[in-house]
Amino acid sequence: MSWEVLIGVIRRALTSSAIAALTSPRTVDHYLEQLHPMLTVDLVRARVVGVYRETSDSSTVLLRPNRAWRGFTAGQHVQFGIEVDGVRRIRCFSVSSSAANARRSFTVSVKAHPDGYVSQFLHRRLSLGTLVHLSQAEGEFVLPQPVPDPLLLLSGGSGSTPVMSMLRTLRDTGHRGRVVFLHYARSRDEEMFADELDQIAITMPNARVHRIYTRSPVPGSPLSGRITVDHLAYLDVDPTNTLTYVCGPAGFIAAVSRIYATHGDIAMLHTEYFKVPAVDPAAADMTGTVTFADSEVTVDNSGATILVQAEAAGLAPRFGCRMGICNTCAVRKHHGAVRHVVSGEVSAATNETIRICTHTPIGDVNLAL
Repeated sequence: MSWEVLIGVIRRALTSSAIAALTSPRTVDHYLEQLHPMLTVDLVRARVVGVYRETSDSSTVLLRPNRAWRGFTAGQHVQFGIEVDGVRRIRCFSVSSSAANARRSFTVSVKAHPDGYVSQFLHRRLSLGTLVHLSQAEGEFVLPQPVPDPLLLLSGGSGSTPVMSMLRTLRDTGHRGRVVFLHYARSRDEEMFADELDQIAITMPNARVHRIYTRSPVPGSPLSGRITVDHLAYLDVDPTNTLTYVCGPAGFIAAVSRIYATHGDIAMLHTEYFKVPAVDPAAADMTGTVTFADSEVTVDNSGATILVQAEAAGLAPRFGCRMGICNTCAVRKHHGAVRHVVSGEVSAATNETIRICTHTPIGDVNLAL
């Protein structure tokens, strides 16, 4: 019997109902972790085996997961839990590596934001061998199968991470369709993966890799400034029939959405935000009170997101990405109306589950928090 087959037999035995009954009310992983932190059946753990500086404020972290890891599809993200100063912090990061090697190791690439406690730790203090608590890969920002021809991968700033995973995967799996990779950064010094993108532009003949540096443009570059429909036309991208995946800040995605709504087909556009828009609430939204029923706390509605208002009230709700992706902050809204900060959609359904990082209250709202 091979080692892999033996491991499979052991795992099936450990997940049986008989073992569950023996370990109840705890799980088998609770006891396995006492033997070794990486020895689990369901809980994903990983060791940091590499930390690589991408730019002055961004790094790539190479992770080797345990056997509970089921791999990922290019474009997905993970909830990343790490002990920082004795407290486990959970954040949401996109996977940046190729899915062709998804089971053995993978990377996340993170920009250290000035107010990002965890991202700053990863960039400046993370050490080899650190234990990381992970979720399974999540998210629907993934390519269809088969991959269409043509395809546009579009990003701004650190939004390049999930689409870079897509590009690397297409390269490593021998994709032969036409791919355009268009990225906007302030300068080459602030661009992640710059050297590798140079190589892909040379070695992947079916891919057209183009980068636009908005503050330090390359002399003689045919394109400059922020995205316009003319940029797409120059790269022979037709927004009426080109499946497009875009990730970046809210303003960038809004500009791309306007182009597709006006000059193309908005149904061809798939979006992923790495930062939600700043809230600028209407005066009508800033009325009433927000009641956190489980905490017996009621505050005047400031118009900020519910997560921000909860934190201002001294509460500590769970959250991960703060951008409406990971679902960590989801809570039940008993009643009241809320507005989604990205789509603007208003919902007033009772007993619905909402993500408090991307919803603002309208008038009186009552939540199970």
